[in-house]
Amino acid sequence: MSIEVSYQKAQVLEALRYHFIKQPEIKTLMIVVNVYAILTGILLLMKKIRPELFLLGSILWVVLLLLFWYLMPNIFYKKTALFSYTWDFSFDTQKASLQSLQGEASWNWKELTHYFESPHFFHIYFGPKTFFIIPTDNMSLELQHELRAILKNK
Repeated sequence: MSIEVSYQKAQVLEALRYHFIKQPEIKTLMIVVNVYAILTGILLLMKKIRPELFLLGSILWVVLLLLFWYLMPNIFYKKTALFSYTWDFSFDTQKASLQSLQGEASWNWKELTHYFESPHFFHIYFGPKTFFIIPTDNMSLELQHELRAILKNK
C-alpha cells in the first residue's frame, strides 16, 4: 500500500501537542503541579496559607501550559524541515518506508516500540523520543484499518 503524505501546520502542531503531553515526565510534572494547585487552593480557602503560595501554583500551571501547548510544538515544527516535504509512505506486513526527493527512510515493523492515534495522525514510535507521524487525511478508512491492524500486531 502506498499513500502520499503531506502536512498542514495546524494539524502537525496539534499532533506535537499530543506527543509532548503523552511523555511520562511531562505527565508527572503536570500532575504534581495540579495537585500542588489544588492543595494550596484548599489551604488558602481554609486560611492556612498566604495567597502567594496559591499564586505560585497558578503561575506554574500557566507557564507549563504555554510551554507544552504552544512553545515546544512551534519550536519543534520550525526546527524539523520534514513537515514541509511531500512524502510517499508505503507499507506492508513486514516493513514501511518513506520516500521523497529529499531522502528516504525505511524500517521493519519489529523496530516499532509503540503507537497511538490522535485525531489526524498515527504516531509511530521507534524509541522513547524517536517517532514519526503519518496523517490520516489522505487515507481511506480501509487503509487506516489495515495500518491499524499491522500496528496492533507488531
